[in-house]
Amino acid sequence: MSTITLIRHGQANSRAKDELSYDKLSDLGHEQSRWLGTHLRDTSAHHTRLYTGTLRRHIETASGMDTKIEPVRDPRLNELEYFTLARLMEEQHAIPFPVGQDGFIHHLPLVFQHWQDGRIENAPESFAAFQTRIRDALSEIAAGDGPALVVTSGGLIAHVMGQQMNLDLATTARMALAIVHTSMHQFFPIGGHLSPVLFNATPHMDTAERTPSKTHM
Repeated sequence: MSTITLIRHGQANSRAKDELSYDKLSDLGHEQSRWLGTHLRDTSAHHTRLYTGTLRRHIETASGMDTKIEPVRDPRLNELEYFTLARLMEEQHAIPFPVGQDGFIHHLPLVFQHWQDGRIENAPESFAAFQTRIRDALSEIAAGDGPALVVTSGGLIAHVMGQQMNLDLATTARMALAIVHTSMHQFFPIGGHLSPVLFNATPHMDTAERTPSKTHM
């Protein structure tokens, strides 16, 4: 098994209310991606493989990092469709779409729970199917040779953490809310399993000048 470093994409369009509008980096998101790439080069971080989802924000983040590694695009690394699920919840359960960061903090756990319970009809994929695809994707990447970078999304990263650490859904939701754009989350093979050894690391923004540029939304 190989070490895997999951990376959340740079800040996207935080004013969006649908999947398509959200799926592009902001100016800051592009800058965050460049900072991370520079950090990896300056520290001579060794990675032989690069994977991304097929979403625009994943591709733009990996491009900004400029790793010189040819990326493998895998749709199994795409984010859960939060905006779609939120709209379906509003239509089916009269739970309004959240307003602002505080609203999102309370709304995300509700989405996860309704989704897991099968209470969102016509969801783009089932909760079980999402869990299976991300587990399969990470297992295949771990089985490859050499340390891998994986550019993906915060919700997916939180659920991978949840799978590897047997977290309940409420804890997984809190973890998702904590994940910073372009943060790194590393899994190291121990005893035939992937063990988390790094969570939410942002060394490329841990300076007085850049700390205000850490974003969650």
